[in-house]
Amino acid sequence: MAIPLEIAGDDGIPNWRRFFKGRFSSLSALLLPVLLIALWWLASARGWLPEQILPAPSYVLQTAGDMIMSGELLYHAAVSLRRVVFGFTIGAGLGLGLGIAMGLSARLEDYIKPTFLAFAQIPTLGWIPLLMLLVGIEETLKIIIIAKGALVPITLNTFSGIRSVPGKYVEVGKALRFSRWQTLRLIVLPGAIPSIFTGIRYGLTHAWTSLVGVELLASSEGLGYLLVWGRQMFWLDTVIIAMIVIGLIGFAMDKGLNGAEVFIQRWKKEGL
Repeated sequence: MAIPLEIAGDDGIPNWRRFFKGRFSSLSALLLPVLLIALWWLASARGWLPEQILPAPSYVLQTAGDMIMSGELLYHAAVSLRRVVFGFTIGAGLGLGLGIAMGLSARLEDYIKPTFLAFAQIPTLGWIPLLMLLVGIEETLKIIIIAKGALVPITLNTFSGIRSVPGKYVEVGKALRFSRWQTLRLIVLPGAIPSIFTGIRYGLTHAWTSLVGVELLASSEGLGYLLVWGRQMFWLDTVIIAMIVIGLIGFAMDKGLNGAEVFIQRWKKEGL
């Protein structure tokens, strides 16, 4: 790959320095995982812990390959992803609508926000016993728990983002005789995008962890179920594989949202 030859970019930083800095940052992010894997391999090779408690990396890798070839791992991952997509979509839609409504209406904020904050203090998994009695332990329970996990951070960050838009921007819209919809679409929402995306990222993280939690307690399929099944059967290799897949999927979703935010912010800057 050719190294850029320009002397400097718009910010005055030489392009060759930016090139190597970006590559070094990417490599440094891999340092800790590599060290952890090396420590894991050393611990298993030296027998610091029994193999039943800490299986060797090679054995876990072999089990992962078998689970992928059989389709078992992909099946459980697909089940979890389907659930989180449905639940997160519902929670995000409700959170965005509620956050925008409270952000635009002080009266609605007075009516709803105190009760909502009290609602938010109850841990997501704390709702499971009550919801089990109301809706059972099927898919509806899981979707509600996931939606609740996404709802709270998205609502609060959207509300905060709407309220943080400077009033002078809204006054400019009034001077230009913008309608209420034009003010919301052209002024308020673009100004609130950073806070909204922060809420969406936190909401997706909460939705994913809530999914795993509810699958641990009430599910016969999914990655959370794999964790429970592996523990019950004392298959620690299965437990480790499920943990790794959960972490990788969560990381990938967060990076995807981060990329979407960067793209939208770039589009907004170009539009300006």
